[in-house]
Amino acid sequence: MRTEEIAVTGIGLVTPGGIGTEATWEAVCAGRSAARPDPTLQGLPVTLSCRVPPPEKRPGRLWRHDRGTRFLLLAAEEALASAGLAGRHWDPARVAVVVGTAAGGIDTLETQHRKLLTAGHTTVSPMTLPAFLPNMAAGHLALELGVRGPSLQTSTACASGATALITACLLLQAGACDIAVAGGTDAMATPLCAAAFAKMGALSRREHDPGRASRPFDKERDGFVLGEGSALLVLERRRHAEARGAGPLALLAGHGSTSDAHHPTAPHPGGAGLRAAIEGALADAGAHADDVDHINAHGTSTPLNDRAEASVIRDLFATRHPPVTSAKGALGHTMGAAGAIEAALTVLTIARGVIPPTANFEAPDDTTAGIDVVTGALRNQRLGLALSHSLGFGGHNTVLALTPV
Repeated sequence: MRTEEIAVTGIGLVTPGGIGTEATWEAVCAGRSAARPDPTLQGLPVTLSCRVPPPEKRPGRLWRHDRGTRFLLLAAEEALASAGLAGRHWDPARVAVVVGTAAGGIDTLETQHRKLLTAGHTTVSPMTLPAFLPNMAAGHLALELGVRGPSLQTSTACASGATALITACLLLQAGACDIAVAGGTDAMATPLCAAAFAKMGALSRREHDPGRASRPFDKERDGFVLGEGSALLVLERRRHAEARGAGPLALLAGHGSTSDAHHPTAPHPGGAGLRAAIEGALADAGAHADDVDHINAHGTSTPLNDRAEASVIRDLFATRHPPVTSAKGALGHTMGAAGAIEAALTVLTIARGVIPPTANFEAPDDTTAGIDVVTGALRNQRLGLALSHSLGFGGHNTVLALTPV
């Protein structure tokens, strides 16, 4: 059990639900799907995606960055403002940046590779490497903020954003920084990624009804919809936050991280790794399964993931039956950003006492029955402890335990 309480003092969100925390929260609470036909994927087996809407204002020099980094810089602006740090007032050497991403600047890489093949090497941008190298999202953010503490990138596939938050928590507890700006970003709704996921059978083929394509835990689920976006949370030791007059939104009370060692892409069918990660997060928070009031599930809308995750929830929380929700019904699968986006939504759920519904969930099948999926409308509930699950290719499992202040 930890000795230092870690507070969440700021949130910034850029998602298919909208630019900014309130736009995203409203879309998720309304159960409104962002899935649409995507012209950039025309001619592929699946042409659906969940895209971030264009921002109303564009900070200077964004054109130099990959799409995912642009999202990250916009999210940072909001996160710092909500934490009362828009004017900075910090020691730059005591601020860390930790960013999770599954694919780095894949949009830039694909675009520049097409130029190389079709128009020759002279057309390749000199900004290609600074835009697509996986570490550069964190590097560009540190540069933008002018901070000189640890600048790290984490990559655990679709758990990357949550892993970044765990890493930031460990840096704070180790005394390596006083403030950590941490989260995830990805922009993987690209032709290569879409073609590869479609070839694997991971994407929903419900192109005749895009708005109902992503259906976490539902009996009609047939895959996820590619999404994109970014989320950043400002983390501090609680004592540090209160000393500067910041009001914490929630506490990151515990975390757990495990590997399945089962299959390159499929989860362990019984969810053994996820169960161990949940138990680790609860132990770190000094809590038990019966203390859990809510679960923000990974809930990808794929048959295998939802089956394994539902099995763990059903077995581990058999006496409490905490309400479960998945944001991917509304936002699609935002890949390396998902864990951070869903952690931010869990913080908002705790702070506002409202659990959003799971968009498009109508009825379970035999493999997802027995869990309390919130559906149809918001559920008002005061929460004492909530979990946010994130799973990734490679067998990564990360679980965050969040509590009210």
